[in-house]
Amino acid sequence: MPRDNVSDLLTFIAVARERSFTRAAAKLGLSQSALSHTIRALETRLGVRLLTRTTRSVSPTEAGERLLQTVGPHFEEIEAGLVALSELRDKPAGTIRITATAYAATTLILPKLAKFLAGYPDIKVEITTDNALTDIAAQRYDAGVRAGEQVEKDMIAVRIGPDLRMAVIAAPAYFTNRPRPKMPQDLTDHNCINLRLATRGGLYVWEFKKDGREMKVRVDGQLVLTAPAEMLDAALSGSGVAFVPEDLAQPHIKAGRLMRVLEDWCPPYPGYHLYYPSRRQPSAAFALLVEALRYHNG
Repeated sequence: MPRDNVSDLLTFIAVARERSFTRAAAKLGLSQSALSHTIRALETRLGVRLLTRTTRSVSPTEAGERLLQTVGPHFEEIEAGLVALSELRDKPAGTIRITATAYAATTLILPKLAKFLAGYPDIKVEITTDNALTDIAAQRYDAGVRAGEQVEKDMIAVRIGPDLRMAVIAAPAYFTNRPRPKMPQDLTDHNCINLRLATRGGLYVWEFKKDGREMKVRVDGQLVLTAPAEMLDAALSGSGVAFVPEDLAQPHIKAGRLMRVLEDWCPPYPGYHLYYPSRRQPSAAFALLVEALRYHNG
């Protein structure tokens, strides 16, 4: 196969998987115009249209999807073979890509990475933070980090943190002229700070449980944010009631800057796990990172 065809196919695969010329260009280190020219040239040689372009998105045509499914796995095998060769080096090496929530990255991953990276200078770790339930295989991540109850059954999951609890909190001044909620449904009468979920674009429904009874409450309020840390700051400023991880709020509760309500309705739930496809053959670098992040109770 001519070398140009190989290069053009790799370019097509990057654009088709990223569904964006902008993201593919950044990933490949090329200009968007160069990518566009390459795709047009490939389509001309093959005599079929591979991508459907609109002002907002890029997606494979039927022919493009077939080419992606046929050719893509072969390039993945080549990449896997090259990674396997790196295992013969004296020192583990490679880049590991992880998707995680900002909260998990800040509280669990980054504190452990400093020592790990210092011990393995040839290993690189790239962390993308978001609240979406990302398809790690489709987005070509090596692993994801989510709460245990969100991990799909066909994944290998490794616990990297303790069980978690949520806390319903607000600044003391907020309750000066408002009654404290005694039941979860009482929250519908309060100015609550909502969390926007990236996966479906909807608002997170606050979940409670007590004595085997489960309750979900759709709250309302003036503020909608995208991260627990932002919600905490908003609650501290007196903007409303927030539902955040307990350990995030605990120092402020202890100092009297926040008040906690409905504590008996917030039991522990499975903590964060690092997960990856069961069919994946871990590299030495990846296996070392898993062990560095693994949670050891006590």
